[in-house]
Amino acid sequence: MKKLALTALLTTLLATPALAEEKPGEHFEGEPSGTLAEAVANFSRYNQELADLLAKDELTMPDVGEIHVLTYTLENALGKISEEIEEMAEVLEEVHLGSETGNVERVRSNGEIYLESARILIP
Repeated sequence: MKKLALTALLTTLLATPALAEEKPGEHFEGEPSGTLAEAVANFSRYNQELADLLAKDELTMPDVGEIHVLTYTLENALGKISEEIEEMAEVLEEVHLGSETGNVERVRSNGEIYLESARILIP
């Protein structure tokens, strides 16, 4: 009986279109996030898709397959957001150091660069 259940489960997984496209040893790449704006858009869109799927009373194997696929795009988005936040922290440190020394130009130029990225995250 366990063997039959396992066979049924594996058959369902293989029949799931999202997973059927994935060949053994291969992974989906997900949608790229080349810029912070793309990353934030993908993060927002795919989080909503994940929330919609998780809100179902019952998750089907096709739902799980869809979640599997969308996590690749979410991982790409988070990676880009993380990378950009690191850069933002470095630029903000330049604003901070400029403010300590009274260097108005350093504060202004780095502050504008910082805010350009920060406004993408929090409009």
